[in-house]
Amino acid sequence: MSRLKDKSQIQRMYEYLLTNIATASMLEQTLNIKQKCITRHKRELENNGYLYEVCHQKCKETGFKAWYLSTNPNLNPMKNQLKFSFDE
Repeated sequence: MSRLKDKSQIQRMYEYLLTNIATASMLEQTLNIKQKCITRHKRELENNGYLYEVCHQKCKETGFKAWYLSTNPNLNPMKNQLKFSFDE
């Protein structure tokens, strides 16, 4: 597989997850990318701070519990942490 094809897959995955949340199995069906590649791209996006695990629910594709993923920064669960103001 060429490096150009890898970039195309990761870009398609990133852009899809900006407006949708999905599990890896759902991504495989929707984007026609093998799950092995999705796992590799997921790790790369997570390590660079672009991918978030939003919720842990039953997958619509497999019926098993799985993490729903998103690249939308507004859905980042870490941004909802408490913020303290020490100026009071």
